[in-house]
Amino acid sequence: MSSTADSSNPEKPLLFGGFASGMSSQKRHKLLLSIFLPAVAISIFLMLWSVSAKNIHTSLGTFPGPAQVWVQGQNLWKEHREERAKAAAFDERQQKRMEKAIADGKPPEKIEKMKKRKYTGKETFIDQIFTSLWTVAVGFLLASIIAIPIGIVTGMNSMLYMAINPIVQMFKPVSPLAWLPLITMVVSAVYVSSDPMFSKSFVTSALTVSLCCLWPTLINTTVGVSSVDKDLINVSRVLRLNSWTKTFKIVLPSAIPMIFTGLRLSLGISWMVLIAAEMLAQNPGLGKFVWDEFQNGSSNSLARIMVAVLVIGFIGFLLDRSMLGLQRLVSWDKNAVLR
Repeated sequence: MSSTADSSNPEKPLLFGGFASGMSSQKRHKLLLSIFLPAVAISIFLMLWSVSAKNIHTSLGTFPGPAQVWVQGQNLWKEHREERAKAAAFDERQQKRMEKAIADGKPPEKIEKMKKRKYTGKETFIDQIFTSLWTVAVGFLLASIIAIPIGIVTGMNSMLYMAINPIVQMFKPVSPLAWLPLITMVVSAVYVSSDPMFSKSFVTSALTVSLCCLWPTLINTTVGVSSVDKDLINVSRVLRLNSWTKTFKIVLPSAIPMIFTGLRLSLGISWMVLIAAEMLAQNPGLGKFVWDEFQNGSSNSLARIMVAVLVIGFIGFLLDRSMLGLQRLVSWDKNAVLR
């Protein structure tokens, strides 16, 4: 009786149709298209990739198709779990040794030395993903901290803009491959410590990323600030707002779309630059993984490189979508179309 009553009650939507029933037909149609069209495009891409791969023969064998790449992706994950199990076993043995040393009354300096002994196994593919993400996050954040304030100041001061613009335009097209040797030598000369907080390879990669990705944010912030509606600037003058209030209440909200356009461009560039820098300098990360597999030259190397390529692309997509979500969160115009 109760199930019949529930199904006939028009006020209670059905379990599977409840979500869709709360949407208009236009929104429902748009949602279906946003799922269906990418699925079709990805299916066509996988089919073309599978057919083309069979006809490409290299010195290491046939180019890997989707099936071989999937298998190697599973193998990389298996290797990561095995390496983490070895690390856990090492830590457990180390803890037992320390407990025995304390019970035997060993000197404190010897126990302290045992504490500093870490597992020295190789970095797995998953470890190198997180290494690259951490490096790009630090480099991008450093670039943003530098670029946004300078962009705001230059956008509000035309004379300062004329002074700085030639410098920006001169350094903007410089390749990361040109910056990397200079940064490596400077870091080696300046960053000298017996117990450094960060490794030199990390500092080198992060600074290379920062130098190459700060320009889009700087340029777009400058353009966004200088393009603020003059009527709003006049209102701030009538209200006699001080510089801080005018900047944070009028200038920045109006310039947010352009600032985030620059941030999204910078984030994409920073991810590309990092992979190139890691490959060239052999710094830990996904770039080094790709280069090591290329040098390895095994029958599985091409498939493992292709796994890395897909992961790099997917992470780049997620980084862009994350920045877009942040823009939607902080933007004052919630009806703006953002893609």
